[in-house]
Amino acid sequence: MGMSVTISVATEQDAEQIFRLQYLCFQSEAALYGNYRIDPLVQTLDSVREEVASDCVFVARLGEEVVGSVRGRVTEDGAASIGKLCVHPRLQGHGIGARLLRAAEAALVEQHGAKKFRLSAGHRSEGNLRLYRRVGYETVGTAQGADGVPMIVLEKPAGTYATTA
Repeated sequence: MGMSVTISVATEQDAEQIFRLQYLCFQSEAALYGNYRIDPLVQTLDSVREEVASDCVFVARLGEEVVGSVRGRVTEDGAASIGKLCVHPRLQGHGIGARLLRAAEAALVEQHGAKKFRLSAGHRSEGNLRLYRRVGYETVGTAQGADGVPMIVLEKPAGTYATTA
């Protein structure tokens, strides 16, 4: 009998697994853009530890293994910035990313008073964009990532966080 994936708040002990998972998951994004200097690949373990301590961070677990992660924080304008959503390649396509998003969205509204959600995805990242649109995000603009990758910025009102994939 198989184990089920659970979603929970990340702890300090999860930081190293999140760091390794993020490095693995964002390799395909880097290849898509021919840019291996994208933020998730150059972020330090200490920086991940700081985010786990200060931000709203959730993980997906299969037993003791962290197989997914997402981070969010509320910005000055009341928007919750959500980022670095990743799911282990062997478990993608099973709704784990949508479950992580819902957990983060709920916590950002209930515990931090978020009024809307904002995230961005690389303009060629069709799978990511498809997921975000399926759970209610709409394109509101474009931006240039610090790494030079053209990004699509998406938002949705906080009242829609319970939307399912």
